[in-house]
Amino acid sequence: MREALFVKQNKDKWLKFENALSHKMQTDPVTLGELYLEVTDNLSFAQTFYPHSDTTRYLNQLAISAHQKLYKNKKTDRWRLLRYWVEDFPLEIYKQRRYLLISLVVFLFFSFVGVYSAAEKSDFVRGILGDSYVNMTLQNIENGDPMAVYKQSQEIDMFLGITINNIRVAFIAYVFGILLGIGSLLVIMQNAIMLGSFQYFFYEKGLLWESARTIWIHGTIEISVIIIAGAAGLLTGSSLFFPGTYSRLDAFMKGVKSGLKIVVSTIPLFVVAGFLEGFVTRHTEMPDALAVFIIGASIFIIIYYYAIYPVKVYRKFKTKPNHD
Repeated sequence: MREALFVKQNKDKWLKFENALSHKMQTDPVTLGELYLEVTDNLSFAQTFYPHSDTTRYLNQLAISAHQKLYKNKKTDRWRLLRYWVEDFPLEIYKQRRYLLISLVVFLFFSFVGVYSAAEKSDFVRGILGDSYVNMTLQNIENGDPMAVYKQSQEIDMFLGITINNIRVAFIAYVFGILLGIGSLLVIMQNAIMLGSFQYFFYEKGLLWESARTIWIHGTIEISVIIIAGAAGLLTGSSLFFPGTYSRLDAFMKGVKSGLKIVVSTIPLFVVAGFLEGFVTRHTEMPDALAVFIIGASIFIIIYYYAIYPVKVYRKFKTKPNHD
């Protein structure tokens, strides 16, 4: 292509970009970004075919000026990480709140399935929890310490093992979302049925309260985060079914990124759950009031940060001028 024709075809967008950088013309960020990419592409073309021309020097200067305005003069945001947790992530949760609700409803449904199945079929619990675990628990009940399983390992070993395993389960629930969301549903279902049958097993032995006050010290956060991770997987899977105005690939990539944001937010909570299970749950002799306080505080943290706080952040940003 002759240089004159190249200039004629592209000079309007170069001038538009130059005017936008000098604030002579209002340009939205998306258009500005597209113009920047086109100018840099044109610069690469000019450097290849007209390396010593005035056109190449002009485009090079324009690209340098744009880079300085967009990047070099941008101040470092020291509070970026904090802002992610107090603004960006809660807004993402609010945006994807329907998937949290779906995940919660599915989990509750299959928890009741686990309870019903354990009540109807005597060997159902053994099939879900395994013979070795059931036999060990029966022996602990006979020895007068039903929750002795939480005292068998050293605190730090149990903390690390439980935390790593919980994080693994959460990422499996998320990653399996690429199977059109079905994989995430299966993970939610499996954990829900296990919980329901587990609790019925202790109810049948007359130890429902003893088990609940102990298990839910760490289980409140642990189970909640499995539900949240499952929601991230459902979001990923649904992006393939409902791409909206995006191409299916672009919608899927957006779903993967949004789901990853959600599941990464659960890692600190799993660390807390692992700490509680490794260092606190084993103290089955603690007063009921203390156990109830820990469980109640865990419930409040989960509900506030994943249900109430995102609504507050959304309303706050909605009232700001020029908020997208």
